[in-house]
Order: sequence, then structure tokens, then C-alpha cells
Amino acid sequence: MNKVCVVMGVGPGNGEAFVRRFSAEGFQVAMLARSQDYLKQLEQSVTGARAFVCDMMEPEQITAVLAAVESELGPVSVMMYNAGGGVFKNVEEASLEDFEANWRINVQGLVAATKAALPQLRQHETASIIITSASAATRGRANTAPFASAKAAQRSLVQSMARQLGPEKIHVANVVIDGVVDLPRTREWLAGKPDDFFVKPAAVADAVWNLCQQDPSAWTFELDIRPFGESW
Repeated sequence: MNKVCVVMGVGPGNGEAFVRRFSAEGFQVAMLARSQDYLKQLEQSVTGARAFVCDMMEPEQITAVLAAVESELGPVSVMMYNAGGGVFKNVEEASLEDFEANWRINVQGLVAATKAALPQLRQHETASIIITSASAATRGRANTAPFASAKAAQRSLVQSMARQLGPEKIHVANVVIDGVVDLPRTREWLAGKPDDFFVKPAAVADAVWNLCQQDPSAWTFELDIRPFGESW
């Protein structure tokens, strides 16, 4: 079978870095995001990458797109869930809609993606599900109430998935990124910070690739990634 990876939530950061890393390793990569223009540009520059427009807050779209991925590329053996927007407010400022939106992208979307991908993942001797998370999953700050509550719920969900699917040799791993990802907007926002302050997307992609190569006798469930100078 073809080596097929799906990256859900592709943007100019970790998502794009995942696409480039797995493509370089010979995978056909299905790229899922809402922005068709961005995906089409990336498709032109990365060998083996295919664009699939999908809103990760719409379960029916996720199901339909993953069926299309299998039909066009083959069954997925690596699923990366990189969708996870956040609202940064305290509990008084945040609306119920803010909390619901955070839950839908971080939890509901992952559930829908897993349900749709499992029949494909089970066709392989071993497979991987990788979720990119944040330090908010393990600590709730005053102004991260919607985001932190959704990420904490997602982390518990991922633990449940890992315990269920591990015996089937489906490696489920949670990657906690504790730092500021190097993006044009974060560079502008933190213009005075040195290069080594930022998390490099290519380095994150290397770490995720290594996770997917682990022997089943020594799997990592949760991997913390942070710059060497990060205070934690």
C-alpha cells in the first residue's frame, strides 16, 4: 500500500512543516484546512501533497473528506490532528459560545476524525495518531479559560484513545508544545525576541517523525517540546 499521511489543520507553521517532513520521507500527504488558496499554493511546492478543503468544526465534512483521501490516495497510516484554535479570555469575559467553539475544534473534531480514520488505520500492521497540544492542557491560566478547558478535555480524550488503541498497535501520542511557534505574526508581535526564543516548526516536525518511528515496545504517549530557555 502507499504510505499515506493526513495532516488536519495545515497552516504556515507546524502544519506545513509536518507536510514537508512526511513528504520528504516518501509519504503522500493529504492536507486539510479551510483555506483552499493556501493549500493549492502548498500543493504546488511539495511533492506528493494533496489539498482537501475541510472545516474541522464540521463532522460531516471530516467524514466525507477522509473517505475521499482513501479513495484517491489509499488508506491512511498516520493521522495528525493539528487543528486547535483558542479563545483567550477569563471565565467572566468568555461567552458560552466561546467555550463551545473551543470544544468543537479541539474535542469534537478529533472525535470525528478518529472515527472516520480508524477503519483506514486498522488496515496497517502499525499506525499512528498524533495530536498537537499546548501547555494549556496541563495548566489553566486566568485568561485561558475556554482554551485550557478544551485542551484539558482533549488530553483526557487522547489518553482514552491511547489505552484503547495501543493493543491494536495504533500509537496515539500527545505533543505538548510549550512555547511560541516561529511564525511571521509571532515575530512581529515579539519583535525584540532572539531567534532561539521561538519554537521552530521544522524541529517540531522532526520530533513528530521520530515518534512515528518508535518501536511498539517503547512508545511515548506524551512528549513535551519547548525551547531550551523557556521558563517552566
